[in-house]
Amino acid sequence: MSTALNARADNDASENHFFIILISCVATIGGFLFGFDSGVINGTVDGLKIAFQSDSMGTGFNVSSMLLGCAVGAFFAGRLSDVYGRRSLLIVAAIFFLVSAWGSGISTSSLEFVLYRVLGGLAVGAASVISPAYISEVSLARYRGRLSSVQQIAIIGGLFSAFVSNYFLAKYAGSSVQQFWWGFEAWRWMFWIEIAPAALFLITLLFIPESPRFLVARGRKELGLAVLTRLYGAQQAKMKLDEIINSHEHDRVPRLSDLIQRNTGKIRPIVWVGIGLATFQQLVGINVVFYYGAVLWQAVGFSESDALLINVLSGALSVGACLLSMALIDRIGRRPLLLIGSLGMAVTLTIMTVAFATGTLDTAAKLKLSGGMGTAALIAANAYVMFFNFSWGPVMWVMLGEMFPNQIRGSGLAIAGLFQWLSNFLITMMFPIMLIKIGLATTYSIYAFAAVVSIFFILNYVHETKGKELEAMQG
Repeated sequence: MSTALNARADNDASENHFFIILISCVATIGGFLFGFDSGVINGTVDGLKIAFQSDSMGTGFNVSSMLLGCAVGAFFAGRLSDVYGRRSLLIVAAIFFLVSAWGSGISTSSLEFVLYRVLGGLAVGAASVISPAYISEVSLARYRGRLSSVQQIAIIGGLFSAFVSNYFLAKYAGSSVQQFWWGFEAWRWMFWIEIAPAALFLITLLFIPESPRFLVARGRKELGLAVLTRLYGAQQAKMKLDEIINSHEHDRVPRLSDLIQRNTGKIRPIVWVGIGLATFQQLVGINVVFYYGAVLWQAVGFSESDALLINVLSGALSVGACLLSMALIDRIGRRPLLLIGSLGMAVTLTIMTVAFATGTLDTAAKLKLSGGMGTAALIAANAYVMFFNFSWGPVMWVMLGEMFPNQIRGSGLAIAGLFQWLSNFLITMMFPIMLIKIGLATTYSIYAFAAVVSIFFILNYVHETKGKELEAMQG
């Protein structure tokens, strides 16, 4: 017993905890930009309508166009990262973030804007799958969940920062469509704010190592051992190198066809679980709140300024929920957090549905709620956001980054990421149309139903990954 404890103490002493945390934080800047790029659109909807003279369908496409790029970026980044490396793809993503932030602000037409947003979407899609994969591959099992959860905190931090900057830019300009510095409207500056963190991401990526598991998989064992030694110390690095080599012993160079079982010719069950996790995370409607929060709260009677301030509150609560999830994920596991989140979202979405169903339309065709129901909807909406960010927000990304075996991690992330962003696109594109055609109550009842179904999905198909080394994952 004492020998085992001494060995554990030696390993802890040789592990470079500060360096592991530092490079994980660099990777999570991609998550921050993911969140910022997703949330910044929230405050620009009115500006886009006026600048490009778009109707509800056109506005929906302007808002959701980025998500098409996200789907493509997530799909190809997972595969390309198996060929060129996790770090290399993140560097490309950082460059795309920079170009997209600048271009979105200077756009003079819907087509130009969509092109720049799709480019940003490629970056968001790549960062969404590569950042958690990189973090999982440089950290150890006993605290991998906590480090990977930082990704979601970064995403919410990015959303929160976008909401705050949108609020203050609109406040000091008078509204999002009023001119601010140098004669440019405030909504354009909302995009340009992103240039600063994108530049920081690009610079810091130049100083972090490549994933050691990628290096070993590509036959660069000496370089992989050097990175492992820097991370875990010489003794533990050699043991980890042997584990990684053994896990790849009978494997070929990773390819998409590895997702199909050779003996049955069917897609591996773990891939379907990944697709289910990625899809349900979007079907509960979370990005309607993130992308259309200002529109939503204006639709129930709040002013633009109040609606943007509510977004700031939601962002702050989200950060708190993520921190709580981070504290618990390696203690109670991933699956219990998902169940708690699904139950909480089902209840809060149902309350919102009931509240919206009691509303009446005013002369401007805007939904008006009574004082009590308006308060209930506001409380339920923020509780819903907290339940999501306590559970499905961080846990889905943690599980996708760790649940696939080494051989299919890149390909599995590619497929799951593709479905995640396609679902996101569908929900985001349809919301302004559904808002007009079937109303808020019916729309939110659909999200509530998805939350209920997700409970049964977790109970029947999702297995715990807490405490397992990546080399022990089964497909």
